[in-house]
Amino acid sequence: MVRWEPSGADAPPLPIDAHPVVSYFCSCQVSVVFLQGLTAMKAGRAPLERRIAARIARRKANVFLRGDFSDLGGYDQVGRGLRHLAAKGRLVRIGYGVYARAVVSLLSGKTVPAKPLPALAVEVLSRLDVETAPSSFARDYSAGATTQVPTGRVIAVKGRFSRKIGYDGKYAVFERASRS
Repeated sequence: MVRWEPSGADAPPLPIDAHPVVSYFCSCQVSVVFLQGLTAMKAGRAPLERRIAARIARRKANVFLRGDFSDLGGYDQVGRGLRHLAAKGRLVRIGYGVYARAVVSLLSGKTVPAKPLPALAVEVLSRLDVETAPSSFARDYSAGATTQVPTGRVIAVKGRFSRKIGYDGKYAVFERASRS
């Protein structure tokens, strides 16, 4: 039986059958080159999740649509990458295919969006090419008809819009903008 001697004087000799790479190639030099080639193949391109995270870090926007990353991979792959980033606390899902940049809340320790919900909702609407207008509450307050300060959670939209935008049970409310 042919024996392979590992480096080191007091290392026990191993039979050639005990090491699959050596038994296949019958030469230590060839097996080392083969193993180096495997590590080079693995290090070729960064994983999709890391490429998505790098693109998010480069952008100044707070809202990201799934379509922003469609050039990086398939629909399901991009969705999986965004879902993993949301699970890690880097993003918060605020709607169907809509994610927001996340931070950890100092009060609760939970992951929350970096910007308030009304600002995120307006940014999402602008990204989806939906026109917004001041809500009826904001118009009444501006006109002096009421002293109640609007929360900003009601947003008037011009046209139809049926998505839910929010997180953790808190959602923005949309109303149809008046024609006047």
